[in-house]
Amino acid sequence: MKLKQLVDKAKDKKNFTDLKGYVAFCNEYLSYIADNLQATIISQNENHYRFYQYRKEGNFQITRPINSNLMYDAKLFAKTSKEFLKILKTIKTINKKDESLRNILNNSTYTIQQSVGAALDGLPAGQSNTARKLNGDLFEHFIRLIIREIGIDCKAGTIQVPVVLEGEPQFNMSYQHDLIIEKNFDVKVIGSIKTSSKDRIDKIFIDKFLYIKLTEKATPHIAIFLNDVQRKNARKENEYGINSTFLPGHFKGYTVKLNPLDGVYYCDIRPNMRTESILKDHIKTFDNLLIEDIWKFI
Repeated sequence: MKLKQLVDKAKDKKNFTDLKGYVAFCNEYLSYIADNLQATIISQNENHYRFYQYRKEGNFQITRPINSNLMYDAKLFAKTSKEFLKILKTIKTINKKDESLRNILNNSTYTIQQSVGAALDGLPAGQSNTARKLNGDLFEHFIRLIIREIGIDCKAGTIQVPVVLEGEPQFNMSYQHDLIIEKNFDVKVIGSIKTSSKDRIDKIFIDKFLYIKLTEKATPHIAIFLNDVQRKNARKENEYGINSTFLPGHFKGYTVKLNPLDGVYYCDIRPNMRTESILKDHIKTFDNLLIEDIWKFI
């Protein structure tokens, strides 16, 4: 398969209507990069990150950073993707302490989504905004499909929040959300699903604050992110590295002085999220949501 065919597939949302579509695309992409890259570039400041450089058919373009500790190759993904789908179907009965199962959940999600994103990096440079928007849409849809697969109905949509004065509803405010989980017509969880927290973290905290103020209900608000890294602008030619796009000061400030979110989940979690106070208490890997937390919320 040619890169252009993969890019065209990634651009067509009809190829991603179910989880099998995502898995099939990932298999094709991983098979392609196994033998068709111009180069694999190692990040100079965090060596486990890689950049794929396409050949002439991809105008020698270089992809987003890929975490090699999480990204499966074609052979391993062919095996683990079957396990991934099986774990989702049986998630209530799996051994919660089995780290290998947790890794499959987290790493498969990362591998599948980064295959889509890296393929879209093969679009001409002038279409980068289109690629970013499409990649974000496909990630939101992918996460909702995963949550439905474990047996929880969810949707994206608009919630009408009544503004009440002196006991009387005056008007409604509309809130658009990436993830809404209801039970018996009662909203149990509201979520934001984004590929990164860059330029978005403030709004997520403020949305929770306003929603609780308006409804006087402590509805859980969560955030699901793929990663928080981007390619660093090189000072010299062929000098490649990564920057973190996470703002720990903002996160801590909102958590302490506004309101904490009820869960924040990453596939590619940053090292400081595991060690720094406040961060380590509020941020977890994505598998924790699927195996444990989401069932508590509902």
